[in-house]
Amino acid sequence: MNIPCTLTSGWVIALALMHRVQMGVIFVQMFYLQLAGKYISLEGRWKSLNPCFYCDFDRCGVVHALGTYVTESTTLSNIYPLRHRIRGIPRLVLATATARDGGAILVFGRRVERSSALGKGGNNMMKQHHKLTLFLCLTWTITLLYGEMVAFWIPTLRSCTWPSSSSMDGVDGYDKVAVIADPQIMDKTSLHLPPKSLALEVAQFFTDLYMRRAFFASILPFKPDVILFLGDHFDGGPYLSDEEWQESLNRFKHIFGLKSQARFRDIRVHFLPGNHDNGYAALLSHKPEIVRRYEKEFGKRNYRFTVGKVEFIVVDAQTLDGYPEGNLAAATWDFVKNVSIDFQLLPRVLLTHIPLYRRDETPCGPHRSSPIINQRIVRTGHSQEILYQNYITEESSNRLLDLIKPVLVLSGHDHDQCTVSHESNHEHIKEHTVGTISWQQGNLYPSFRLLSASNSALLNMSNLEEAVLTRLCFLPMQTHIYIGYLLLFIVTLVTLLFWPTGGVNFGCHCSDFLAHGKQLFKVGTKEKTEDENCEYEMVWDAEGSMHLVRKATNTPITRAKDTSGTMERGNAVMRHTAKKGNAQEVEISMNVDDPMTNLPPRTSKSTAKFIIHRLVRMFRMLTVIAVVNIPLYMMLLFKDWIDQ
Repeated sequence: MNIPCTLTSGWVIALALMHRVQMGVIFVQMFYLQLAGKYISLEGRWKSLNPCFYCDFDRCGVVHALGTYVTESTTLSNIYPLRHRIRGIPRLVLATATARDGGAILVFGRRVERSSALGKGGNNMMKQHHKLTLFLCLTWTITLLYGEMVAFWIPTLRSCTWPSSSSMDGVDGYDKVAVIADPQIMDKTSLHLPPKSLALEVAQFFTDLYMRRAFFASILPFKPDVILFLGDHFDGGPYLSDEEWQESLNRFKHIFGLKSQARFRDIRVHFLPGNHDNGYAALLSHKPEIVRRYEKEFGKRNYRFTVGKVEFIVVDAQTLDGYPEGNLAAATWDFVKNVSIDFQLLPRVLLTHIPLYRRDETPCGPHRSSPIINQRIVRTGHSQEILYQNYITEESSNRLLDLIKPVLVLSGHDHDQCTVSHESNHEHIKEHTVGTISWQQGNLYPSFRLLSASNSALLNMSNLEEAVLTRLCFLPMQTHIYIGYLLLFIVTLVTLLFWPTGGVNFGCHCSDFLAHGKQLFKVGTKEKTEDENCEYEMVWDAEGSMHLVRKATNTPITRAKDTSGTMERGNAVMRHTAKKGNAQEVEISMNVDDPMTNLPPRTSKSTAKFIIHRLVRMFRMLTVIAVVNIPLYMMLLFKDWIDQ
């Protein structure tokens, strides 16, 4: 037989001598086939016995016989391998064989890993590895495609639409405005990292890439007529040199596609100054060149424009609470007064980077994910000018609302979503603070807003609120996407390292699982094994074929334990009827020790070899997965980064 069985044969002979059992040679059909020169694979031998037993073999490896007990030396006629676990002896398989004259063989085998040199078995093992590698490759490919591309399509495809009113002819009765807040392009002031360092460059790249994807894949597909930036285009704008500021400006234009005029031929873009662009009043009064630099590139800080039949009022909020006699604060309040005098019937929307005043702990609505920020104002010691503030002061906020009389207020600065209501002249005015579009500015849920401005003349003043409608739209959670990549990487490593050599086959163990489940729910009953309290009767038909029939017996089966309690003994009882008229009855009873206790321990050398083999296999399969998916990931990165 083409099977390494020297050790097994030695065990059989030794056990036969120990128990004074006559040893015989058993010839089976496969012996004659091989004698005739026909090759029978190892899997074929076991598969010919029992399909489910073969399934166990294919999954777990070679079955090494640990003990064989032969009662009579006769030619074997039938083999009955039983998928059976003996209680107290783990991981053992019981196989029984019967002979025509009453002989019986009991074989206990332990499942061990199959050697790769076992011909077709090694090929099956390689197929299992290939299937696992292919599955993990596809899992990584789908995950990368979702995280780097499909996730940014969700706002357009499903979760967000333009707000509209049925009384205003639906969406066609509105002009469309996309509102973006606080991109805060990262620079040397962002993470306290050295300028031009690798860590800062990597952080800048992935932050810029996210906002570029969000803009082109999530916002532009809505086809807005107007794009509105609510300030804080840069992070350290007032503290950057002209060269550094110009570099940040180029990145800002690249992210939002402002370098290509043809792209925005039909889209108007408006900008609003923020505190990270020019600073607060205390800084502006001492560095007027910062204001000139901003206005040269982005235009005036206080202005008004019309979208449809709605007027938008842009106010430089950083100067509202400045020194009253200062030029910048006076210019802003003069602009507000002129707007209030030139009152038109058009509904107005007030745009301010810093939100209006609200009481401490004012609820922000269900969409806020971070704690509520209360008012905080920091002033200089001498001139009492503003160094920092979270909200416009209460006095300035009330004055703005009384003079401009807006139907809606849009603000930024807070980096998180917030919706509050203000009261002015017995009217309730809603304010929406728009969350940041960047995933690196303290908000795990970046967002933008869609605003619909009516393009038809209003017949009365009762439906002014319907003239301006807004809707909050969330962007993909980039932090969660990266956490998903990390978890998948850990699962990949663990799977490749601990995956069984022969693979996993769940089908053949369904019956074992169900049977074990039934035993768990049995209450007040004695545990029984499949072959407890039974007899096996061999019945021969007229054609000479033998049939094995199991019958219950009234003879109790005793069970004994040794004093150490480390092994169990069991009784195996088998009898058969007469062979074609011969009515003799043979009963065999034997005690079987736990063969597992006699196994030689695994040596440190074999353990080290096994670990090295697993690590090499993991590295080889991981390399295949990386070769397939890393180029895909790089392609997805630069596909969105390069201007088309």
